[in-house]
Amino acid sequence: MPGPYRKPLRAALFRRRKPPGQQDKQGQSQGSKAQKAPYPPLEAYQLTAELKLNLEQLQRIFAKCSDVVHRDFYLGQAIKAALFYIDGLVDKKLIEDTLMRTLQQAPPQLARELADRTRDLAAVMETIMPLTDVAVVDNMGAVVKHVLDGDTVLLLDGYNKGLALSTRSWEHRTIDEPITESVVRGPRESFIESLRTNTALLRRRLKTPSLKMELVCLGRYTMTNIVITYIEDLADPAVVREVRQRLERIQIDGILESAYIEELIEDNPTSPFPQIDHTERPDKVVAALLEGRVGILVDNTPFALIVPTLFVQFIQSSEDYYERYYLSSFLRLARFVALNIALLLPAAYVAVSTFHQEMLPTNLLVKLASQREGIPFPAVVEAIMLELTFELLREAGVRLPRPVGQALSIVGALVIGEAAVSAGLVSPSMVIVVALTGISSFAIPSFAMAITLRLLRFIMLILAGTLGFYGIMLGLLAILVHLNTLRSFGVPYLAPVTPWNFSDFKDVLVRVPRWAMNSRPSQIGYRDPVRQGAGLKPTPPASSNPPPEEGRS
Repeated sequence: MPGPYRKPLRAALFRRRKPPGQQDKQGQSQGSKAQKAPYPPLEAYQLTAELKLNLEQLQRIFAKCSDVVHRDFYLGQAIKAALFYIDGLVDKKLIEDTLMRTLQQAPPQLARELADRTRDLAAVMETIMPLTDVAVVDNMGAVVKHVLDGDTVLLLDGYNKGLALSTRSWEHRTIDEPITESVVRGPRESFIESLRTNTALLRRRLKTPSLKMELVCLGRYTMTNIVITYIEDLADPAVVREVRQRLERIQIDGILESAYIEELIEDNPTSPFPQIDHTERPDKVVAALLEGRVGILVDNTPFALIVPTLFVQFIQSSEDYYERYYLSSFLRLARFVALNIALLLPAAYVAVSTFHQEMLPTNLLVKLASQREGIPFPAVVEAIMLELTFELLREAGVRLPRPVGQALSIVGALVIGEAAVSAGLVSPSMVIVVALTGISSFAIPSFAMAITLRLLRFIMLILAGTLGFYGIMLGLLAILVHLNTLRSFGVPYLAPVTPWNFSDFKDVLVRVPRWAMNSRPSQIGYRDPVRQGAGLKPTPPASSNPPPEEGRS
C-alpha cells in the first residue's frame, strides 16, 4: 500500500470512540456532558404538607410502573387523602372493605380538626384506624420503602408525614417437607420463600423473648430484607457484632439467594470447604441457636445460614438426635467411612494397581491383572474417564425433570458401564470402585461438603497416578494443614479435635445418650455452658413387686 494512504487508513480503522461528554478538536457540542440523570435520587425528594406536590413526586418516582395504584378520596368528607400501594403485594379485600370504608366514614369532628390542623396523625391511628400495625413515616425514602415492601401509605393534605399501614399479602407456596434434608423421623416442615413465615417457624419453637431478630436491608435494587437471629443469653456478642458488620459492609445491586451473602461474609473465600452451613430445616436452625450460634434468614429463599460452622457439622444429620443413640452413633461412624471412601478410594485403587502391586495378595493381583488385560488406557486415565461420566450423568439427572432424570441416572449408569466393560475400554473392578465412590458421596448429609469431596477426588487421583501413595499422603497433609488454618467467624474449623476438648468429643464421632449431653460446645456456647441438669439418666423403680391384697390367705 502506498505510504500517503497508510496513516489515514490506520487512523480510520483504529481510532477510539470518545467517551460521552468530551469535546473534540472542532469544538463540538457538549450536550451529553450537561445531561443529568433522568431520575434524581430519593434523597432529593421531600415530603411536604401539600398533598398535590407529594402525589406528583410519587408519580415521578413510580413513573412507568403499571402495578402501582393511587387512590384519592376524602377522609370524613372534609380533608383530602390518598392511598399508595402496589397491586399484587397487598390484601385488596382488606383495603376495599375495611380500610377505605373506615376512613371515608370517619367522625366529622375528627375530620374538621384534622383539616384545621388542630389534631395530628396520632388521632387517626388511635381513633379510627382499623389496623394494628401502623407506623409514621416522615420522609419520602421511607414512604417508597414501605410501598415496595407491600405496605399501603396514607397521605393527608396539610401534613408532611404519612402513615404506613401493614396490608401485606402475596402469593407464596405452602410449608412443605424438606427436599434436600429429608429424614425418617423428625419434623416435616421446611422454610419457604416468605421471610415472615420463616421467622414464625422459629418463634413457634423458641417461645422466649431472648430470641432476637435484627432486620438488615441489602441490595441497591432488590432491597432484600435479611434477619439476624440469635438467643441473646447464649450467643457470643462478638460473633453477633461481627455478623452485623460483615453484612453492613456488603454493597451490591441485589441479593437473590442466601448464597450471595455466604460468599461475601465467609472467612476464607478461596477455600473449597464450606465455612457456613445452610439448611432449609427450622429445627436445625433452632438446635444451632440453642448451642449459641447465629442464624441468617434471607427473604425470597428457603435456605437459612448458620454461623459459626465446624467441620463435624457437615457429617451430622438432624435425624441423629431423633433416633436412639446406638443407631445414631453407628450411622455417624458409617458417614465418616463414606467420607474417606468418597475422597480416597479411586486414588488408592490407582496407586495400588500402578505403583504398589506388592501390597495386594497374589490371587487378587492376578485377578485384577487379568481384568486389565487389553485395556488401552492407564488406570488413572480410566478412573478419570469413569468419574467424569458419573458426574455428567448425575448432573443431567438433576437438571432434567424428576421422572426423566431419575431414569436417566439409573439406566444411563447401567447401560454405559456395561457397554464400556463389553467394549474393553474399562475394567469391571474400576466400574465397581467408581460406583462405590458415588454411593459413598451420597451418604454425606451436606450437599456442599459432598461437592467439595467430588472436586478433591480428582486432585487425589492425579497425585496417585503420578506419585502413588506418596502423592496421596502429600495431598492429605495439604488438606489437613489447610483445614487447620480455617476459621469460621473466629472459631477453629476443626474444633473440638484441634484444639482438643474432651467434653465436646461426645458429639463428634458418636453421639452419647441425651442424658449425658449436659454441656454446650465450649468454643461456641461458653456464655452458658450448662445445657441441662445432672442426674437425668432414667432408672427403674426401686421395687416392682405389687403390695399384697388385703384378705388374701
